Amino acid sequence: MIGAEAGNLRIDARRYWDSLMEMAKIGATPKGGCNRQTLTDLDREGRDLFRRWCEAAGCTVTVDEMGNMMALRPGRRPDLPPVAIGSHLDTQPTGGKFDGVAGVLAGLEIVRTLADAGYETDHPILVVNWTNEEGTRFAPAMLASGVFAGAFTKEWAYARTDREGKRFGDELERIGYKGTLPCAPQRWKCHLELHIEQGPILEAEGKTIGVVTGAQGIRWYEVRITGKESHAGSTPMPRRKDALVAAARVIEALDGLARGHGPHAVATVGVLEIAKPSRNVIPGEVFFTIDLRHPEDSVLAELDRAVHRIVGEACVRDGLAYTVDPIWHFPSVRFDPTCVAAIRAAAEAGGFSWREMVSGPGHDSCYTARVVPTAMIFVPCRDGLSHNEEEWAEPEHLAAGCQVLLQAALTLARAD
Repeated sequence: MIGAEAGNLRIDARRYWDSLMEMAKIGATPKGGCNRQTLTDLDREGRDLFRRWCEAAGCTVTVDEMGNMMALRPGRRPDLPPVAIGSHLDTQPTGGKFDGVAGVLAGLEIVRTLADAGYETDHPILVVNWTNEEGTRFAPAMLASGVFAGAFTKEWAYARTDREGKRFGDELERIGYKGTLPCAPQRWKCHLELHIEQGPILEAEGKTIGVVTGAQGIRWYEVRITGKESHAGSTPMPRRKDALVAAARVIEALDGLARGHGPHAVATVGVLEIAKPSRNVIPGEVFFTIDLRHPEDSVLAELDRAVHRIVGEACVRDGLAYTVDPIWHFPSVRFDPTCVAAIRAAAEAGGFSWREMVSGPGHDSCYTARVVPTAMIFVPCRDGLSHNEEEWAEPEHLAAGCQVLLQAALTLARAD
């Protein structure tokens, strides 16, 4: 039954696009993006809509202890493990319409397509909405998939707090999505994820599909530099203990460090805060974050040592105190060869231009790859722009990615 009939199945590109635009109304921003941060009321609204759509497509929706939503479409063989298709619905504060959402709703479009055709796969199909992939409100990123893969404990995750001191576990319960099912590795056949590239390579090369073979390593740090507040007008330069000046030295040195390990190394300071800022007070304490990435773990370890050295050197002249807290380390990932091959074959069968590539950003698939065979599909986004309200992906590229995802899922959902 799989054979030729499976090859004739086509997603409804218009329905897929309309679903993306409907979800984008929840948390819509003036510049055309989305602010639907995890465990907010808007996140709950998006989750509720996703649940209604999945149930209307004939799926049974369950929720685990971390709020991960799982919509199951039964297969012809209930004894077989499901093919999971997952991504996330939460966004950055200045997020776009497609980051994560394209992958979740591609899974929805696939079960809708199968329902319309009355088509039964051997393995069940499971569509997953992972909680807190972005990590913008509750650090670190990919928190719930990390618990699923055993990287974090549920109790540790529940204790994460946002900038207002609100606990992850309390907010999960508040919005009504603290389920009872264990958040732990399940008996899945595989996990597939469609995502916009969030980089410029596919667009620059005129390719439609990225066959993702793995992801680069990531290290996150929180740095605090402590000097001494004093009057901006009466404190001579040699007697100053200016924490912000030291932070500026660090930031510039990090930029040089990453450029010196190009083209793959990247370093970003995304949060910078002065304690008790005032225009005529020398900053006495500064807090900032560092995001450091490279596809080779050995190089990332070298960069890690450099980060600690750079902060120390920036503080020594003025005798400033400092702390460098490594809050998260994610090693590089290699995806499952069988899943990668299924995606590659689906791209070729569909006549789409493609290339293999390594993901720069982290994704929930980076954690699922620890416990279940996993691979990803990328589609282009304009100018490689993401985590920005102006993020954009062409409808035809999203449709192509969803079609490749469908065919790869059908291949992997065939009984061995």
